[in-house]
Amino acid sequence: MLRILIVCTGNTCRSPMAHAMLADLAARGGKSIEVRSAGVATMNGLPASPHAATALRKRNLDVPGTSTSLTANEVRWADLILTLSTSHKRAIVQSYPDAIAKTHTLKEYALRGDPVMDDVAEAERLYSEWQVRQALGQQLSAEEQARLFELQRRIPNFDIADPFGGSLSLYEQCADEIEDALLSIVEKLEPDDSGSNGREG
Repeated sequence: MLRILIVCTGNTCRSPMAHAMLADLAARGGKSIEVRSAGVATMNGLPASPHAATALRKRNLDVPGTSTSLTANEVRWADLILTLSTSHKRAIVQSYPDAIAKTHTLKEYALRGDPVMDDVAEAERLYSEWQVRQALGQQLSAEEQARLFELQRRIPNFDIADPFGGSLSLYEQCADEIEDALLSIVEKLEPDDSGSNGREG
């Protein structure tokens, strides 16, 4: 069974909605997964926000339990970690470097196999090279800098905006955006997945 951890900031808005929707879509699609969610900056025991709960109930979905603070235990438990923004992904990788291969933004993972992900891989390689050279007091060549900026312009935004404090309609738009990505992800999962998808780089 594939174990998927969904992570946002407070685990009261985006990740509970994604948690409930992913569990439902997988069950309806005959995909064997276990889902949990957590927040990188939260405390345990907070309820889902009222608008998040309403958005889920309008989809006839149960509201997940209270918030969970992300710990090493959740990271170790997961075969696959899906974050709602690039900043969440960065926070996880900085705290748990061993999790880099299994940590992706939700939108990134939905686009596996899309040519845009080749651009993402090249941009990440150039950015890493830039960081190494900066540490050595060096810079990328003018050509490399131009290529990095070009790639950054072409790469889509992989963040799902935080609706916290917004209207119910904003939460529903957020839920629609999450659902679009999850539909693509669940479609690519094999029935009774063994967990191999979660260990891809």
